[in-house]
Amino acid sequence: MKRRSATLAAPVLALVLALPAAAQMSELASRIGADQGCHGCDLRRASLRDLQVITADFAGATLREADMKGAQLPNASFAGADLRRTEMERLLAPDSDFTEAQLRDSDLEKAQLQRSIFTEADIRGADFASAKVDDALFGDADMRDAFLRRLQAPGADFSGAQMQGADLERAILAGATLRGTDLEGADMDRIEAPSADFTGAALRDTRLTSADLSDAMFDGADLRGALLRRARLSGADLSGARGLVQEDLDIACGDETTRLPDGLSVPPCG
Repeated sequence: MKRRSATLAAPVLALVLALPAAAQMSELASRIGADQGCHGCDLRRASLRDLQVITADFAGATLREADMKGAQLPNASFAGADLRRTEMERLLAPDSDFTEAQLRDSDLEKAQLQRSIFTEADIRGADFASAKVDDALFGDADMRDAFLRRLQAPGADFSGAQMQGADLERAILAGATLRGTDLEGADMDRIEAPSADFTGAALRDTRLTSADLSDAMFDGADLRGALLRRARLSGADLSGARGLVQEDLDIACGDETTRLPDGLSVPPCG
């Protein structure tokens, strides 16, 4: 990947900032497009709306509070970048790398980030409403209190992520991996998570009302205080789950293939 260092880019950015506002935006976008990004640059509060670059390199860059709404940046690198409070609504960046990026309180509503990597990223309080993150990797990411309502994440991997207090209402998690994920107090009402893997997950006091958990795996998962009202457990394996009591299951439903801890039962789904 072609890189433009922060040191080399500084004089160029100084010249750009000397131009009128409208010209600044055009010139800056042109420079970034020509250089395929701006590795390590300070672009805080930059106006980069609708920027279009393939395989852009923003690794280590400071894009804090920048406006990147509608940008098209497939296969980009934002590894280690500072994207706090950045406007990225409708960002098109599938197959991109956000490893260890700072995304706290950023706006990624309706972004398309399929197969992207968010390993160990700081995503606290970020808005991913209706974003598409199919098959993306969120391993060990900090996603506490993130707004993930209607997130489309089939096949995504959230192993080891911290998602306490996250809002996942109506999220699509079909076949997703949430092994060892901490979801304590999260809102997961109406999620669609058939065949999801919750092995070892912390689901204490988690809301799972009307959730589709059919064929999901819960070996070693902690379900103390979880609300399972109208949750579909057909084919789910909860035989190794911890903290389940009959009262939790009386308001859920399952079928003859649902596996439960000894002594517990679940009403059949209608």
